[in-house]
Amino acid sequence: MSISIDIKLKRASKVYHEGEIVAGFILLKTNSDVKHDGIFLCMEGSVNLQLSSKNFGIFEAFYNSVKPIQLIQYTVDVAPSGKIPSGKTEIPFELPLKPRGTKSLYETYHGVFVNIQYLIRCGIKRSFLAKDVWKSLEFIMEDKAPLKPDREPSKIVSFKIMPESLQNTRDRTNIPRFCISGKLDTLYCRISEPLTGEMVIEHCEAVIKSIELQLVRVETCGCAEGYSRDATEIQNIQIGEGNPCTNLSIPIYMIFPRLFTCPTLSTSNFKVGKVANFQFVNTNQLRFCSSLKELYFVTEFEVNLIIVFEDDYLVTENFPIILLRY
Repeated sequence: MSISIDIKLKRASKVYHEGEIVAGFILLKTNSDVKHDGIFLCMEGSVNLQLSSKNFGIFEAFYNSVKPIQLIQYTVDVAPSGKIPSGKTEIPFELPLKPRGTKSLYETYHGVFVNIQYLIRCGIKRSFLAKDVWKSLEFIMEDKAPLKPDREPSKIVSFKIMPESLQNTRDRTNIPRFCISGKLDTLYCRISEPLTGEMVIEHCEAVIKSIELQLVRVETCGCAEGYSRDATEIQNIQIGEGNPCTNLSIPIYMIFPRLFTCPTLSTSNFKVGKVANFQFVNTNQLRFCSSLKELYFVTEFEVNLIIVFEDDYLVTENFPIILLRY
């Protein structure tokens, strides 16, 4: 005797907005009649927070005190105690996507230290001699009304990389002479559209092996005791291989992965890419509260243009970016 559960949503994209109805059906499969003590559905939405393990000394007491922030949490009964007939059984459901109490809903985001997730869980209660059966399905929450900037996003951002412009380099005499110029169309990017631009190698004495574009998130977690700041790579794509021709325009094109990026938002409990009047975050200016119940989290996004020379010497140009939905 076996039973399997599957949750199907009517919306193939699994993308919903606050106030909408999440509709679908529960698909039950069994090879014989199965008794149960009730079938129920749970909708859950939470912000899970975690501090970097590198900071255990400073944050050891605080680390264990971090609890998920519940945004949505309610349960509905689908069927009372009874029997599930053999074969396939479909049970339709509709669940309103509404926050818990006075809380707000935030967009789905899968980070390393900040994780915002929404789930539908289905459970079948069984007798004490049989295990309960569970199935979970994640759906994506997005802002319904696009976020509009206070002013028009900045236009083209030009850059030029030369040995004289490099930082954190003590001896520039051994660096080959080169000049790489280019532009990014904007640093204030719509999350639904790609990051675009172009670059040109004007001249270079050394052989270039690869040109890469790296997307990085810098997550900051903090409280009254202080904060930790860690950078992790989201994705790395190669936009050039081998020794490209000089004075040839190389396109810059990067699509933002939906689950691992999110628009800028700021709350009283945590912050994801905090922005005020389009000024980039300075983590030294974070305001920390005296209560462990109120935590501050910042996730900033950066793009690195990486030039890899034949001897594996790296040259990197960093661009802090702001992700918006408008």
